[in-house]
Amino acid sequence: MPVWHYNLRGPVSILVRVSRRYGYSRWDGTQVGFELDAEDVLAELNDDVLYHGDLNAALRRLLQSGMPERDITGIRDLLDQLRQRRREDLDRYDLGGAYHDLAQALRDVVDTERAALDRLPGADAAEARLELDLLPPDLAGRVRALQDYEFTSSEAGQRFQALLEDLRRELVQSQFNRMAGAMSDIDPAQLQRVKDMVDDLNQLLEMRQAGQDTDRAFDDFMGRHGGFFPTNPRTLGELLEQMAAQMAAAQAMFNSMTPEQRSQLQELSRQLLGDMDLQWQLDRLGNNLRHAVPGAGWDRGYDFVGHDSIGLAQGVGVLDRLGELDDLENLLRSAANPGALADVDIDRAGELLGEDAARSLERLADMSKLLSEAGLVENRGGRLELTPKGLRRIGRNALADLFARLSKDRLGRHAVDASGTGHGRSDETKPYEFGDPFTLNIERTVRNALSSRGGGIPVLLSPADFEVDRTETLTRTATVLMLDLSLSMPMRDNFLAAKKVAIALHSLISTQYPRDYLGIVGFSELAREMKPRELPEVSWDFVYGTNMHHGLTLSRRMLARQSGTRQIMMITDGEPTAHVQADGEVFFHYPPVRQTVDATLAEVARCTSEGIVINTFMLDATSYLKAFVDDLTRLNRGRAFFTTPETLGDYVLVDFIEQKRARRSAS
Repeated sequence: MPVWHYNLRGPVSILVRVSRRYGYSRWDGTQVGFELDAEDVLAELNDDVLYHGDLNAALRRLLQSGMPERDITGIRDLLDQLRQRRREDLDRYDLGGAYHDLAQALRDVVDTERAALDRLPGADAAEARLELDLLPPDLAGRVRALQDYEFTSSEAGQRFQALLEDLRRELVQSQFNRMAGAMSDIDPAQLQRVKDMVDDLNQLLEMRQAGQDTDRAFDDFMGRHGGFFPTNPRTLGELLEQMAAQMAAAQAMFNSMTPEQRSQLQELSRQLLGDMDLQWQLDRLGNNLRHAVPGAGWDRGYDFVGHDSIGLAQGVGVLDRLGELDDLENLLRSAANPGALADVDIDRAGELLGEDAARSLERLADMSKLLSEAGLVENRGGRLELTPKGLRRIGRNALADLFARLSKDRLGRHAVDASGTGHGRSDETKPYEFGDPFTLNIERTVRNALSSRGGGIPVLLSPADFEVDRTETLTRTATVLMLDLSLSMPMRDNFLAAKKVAIALHSLISTQYPRDYLGIVGFSELAREMKPRELPEVSWDFVYGTNMHHGLTLSRRMLARQSGTRQIMMITDGEPTAHVQADGEVFFHYPPVRQTVDATLAEVARCTSEGIVINTFMLDATSYLKAFVDDLTRLNRGRAFFTTPETLGDYVLVDFIEQKRARRSAS
């Protein structure tokens, strides 16, 4: 059984439930509680959205897998639980057991009658014994013959009548199961009331089929027969669904029997219910319900292989449960998004599969609602799409994930020792000098005045008291991130890391360095500019070709419109295998040929002449790629990093921040 953690605020204990036994452990801040919010859901989706670029597909996969670390079981495991629950019933019960029990009860009645006959004179009992000897071998035939038999033993006669009443009750209750709660005792008067109810319901259904208004008729029906329906259906449609489910379960039990068992059941029903015309009314009701609710599962049947015998009413209850398991399984199988789970009856799911499964279903169903209410996604044309807020959160998640792997000493080197005048305030102050920006620090200025002239009001200030905030000189950086989208990136498991860095770099620049410029270029057979909002859902291109030439050309043109320090960060796992020819056509060849390499290096030279630095991050350092990057860095004076998907974010983000600090210091 899953462990349940209850998170409470503060340094308190965590209650852990394990198979009805409770233990306590001190809360250490790492345990995860039941509360689930939109941030948790989006964090779980983060990598899937980045890798595949499809929020809706990511949600479907999350539904399937669940969130085990938060005790949320996914649909895949819930379906396994459903199948196991169904298997338990099929392996336990024997539908023929009820007939064996009835046959044994009839044998006991006959034995009691024979014992009474044995106490009579031989001539008087001979005819009765012969009649018992000639009883039909089949169950229905024996019941019919004994109904016409005149019992000598009052005990045997009473036991047989009680057996008939029990059988009649089971036959009626098997048609209505939970709904006929008022039918605990079956006598002729009660059977007549049942027949009247079924007759009125048939008339109501036939009015509905004819297109007549049934609202008032339904209210009248419930006024007369509401006692039969403890679930208190509020509409005719609700009543029909409940009735169809119950009668479909009875039909499923009939379908699951052997041909001999079905024949015996039909004959018994005709004998015990036919005298009041009830069987005809029930058959009529079944046909009407099939027409009104055709999808209730009328053709279901199961193979029972167990040994526990069950009566007709209990058997229909088992079949009803199996039908509900089937319906729940079909609903879970077809659930393409969390909203589809809104149709699940959570309480009934708890009864079928347990509280843990019901709780998981409830949380799975709430996922898209949580995301929508938090403003992270919105429904556009039937599909969920990330909002600008959701895009920012995806970026922050990617950034946090990458920075979480940085060592503390590397983060510590982000500080800058030099200070001067500029736009960014530091935590230090200095005496005011002529020419300084007048960013007056009021607290230090007043303190200086009080120190030099003592207390008193008003406080008299002089220029010697003025103290201003120190500021840092800020430099503007224009960066274009070139992201390899060729097919080799996912094939070598490099795509997710590269895309996460692009998202994180955008988040870093937009939040920490809003004056900076970040452009994004995706390149494969051709290159294209991408907007930051496109990043979460961009995927790799199903084409061959690594056209660095076109990517560098496009990046250079984008940077030509920008001021400040300009750089290109190129993330790739392959050497240049394509370039754009003079006529505009793309030339592709693998392995790389000289003319593609020369065209790419010519574009590198153009970037160099315009003062653009190119830093290359190689995810798969083949000999071809190393040789090309050596030529690139020699020509451009940029830097090359041989890295892996696991450390790519460390290199790119730390390099960007440290270059930023270095440029400030140099300024």
